[in-house]
Amino acid sequence: MRTYLDCFPCFLTQALRAGRIATDDETKIKKVLDEVGMMLREIPLDSTPPQSGRWIYRKVGEITGIPDPYRDIKKESTRKALSLYPYLKKQVASSDDGLLTAIRVAIAGNVIDFGSNWNFDLNTDVDDVLEKDFALFDYGQFKDRLNAANEILYIGDNAGECVFDRILIEEMNRPVTYAVRGAPIINDATYEDAVDAGIDGVATIISTGTDAPGAILETCSAEFKKVYHRSSFIISKGQGNYEALSMEPEPILFLLKIKCHIIAKDIGVKKGDIVLKANKGPRKK
Repeated sequence: MRTYLDCFPCFLTQALRAGRIATDDETKIKKVLDEVGMMLREIPLDSTPPQSGRWIYRKVGEITGIPDPYRDIKKESTRKALSLYPYLKKQVASSDDGLLTAIRVAIAGNVIDFGSNWNFDLNTDVDDVLEKDFALFDYGQFKDRLNAANEILYIGDNAGECVFDRILIEEMNRPVTYAVRGAPIINDATYEDAVDAGIDGVATIISTGTDAPGAILETCSAEFKKVYHRSSFIISKGQGNYEALSMEPEPILFLLKIKCHIIAKDIGVKKGDIVLKANKGPRKK
């Protein structure tokens, strides 16, 4: 997905928020805003938002001296998500379609987002997603690809959300490789966050090799790209991965809750909608 003009004030808001989490030194926070503001002039509209996020959050860490300001927030998100795990497993077990309910659970976890969606109530939003109609519903393609798959590449998004992904992984009953960020950025999941959520017990965890808040392929490691290009079934979680991968031709299923009106416009849905969207482009030769 390309960058829209309305993305620019959001970049600045996120820089301010991260700066305030990292430090209460207003001189440093002002420097963050000054330098990010100057960076915005150089951001081309044909770049993806995660590319810009990568540069902006690096700048926050450089100026504040805190490379992972969201570390404690991520730990608390995982703790809260794990407290919901028994309830969510019961929802899947008691439903008429366990796979579909597990997909809903995974999408419900996408509400845990401290980039674009700071204000959320986890319990309320989870129950809402479990009942909400899909705006895009390519469930038939999901099932077809799952039935044909020997293994799955699952590209994760945020810490805490990993717990919800774990439930879908358990329900799919296929070998899964679960990809996380290569370094801390916002509240995106790293290897440590995935292990805390119990993903290591149900999947093989690998790093994308990038510190961008989305799997921008040109910044990912050779190891990740090898797995990515050989995969016949790829699950992409969240807005950042959609922004990074929506123009790619691989067989991707995007699972996300729409928390940004710009992404809503790009997909053709409304803010607040839930989406199960198949990438319909041809696979690269």
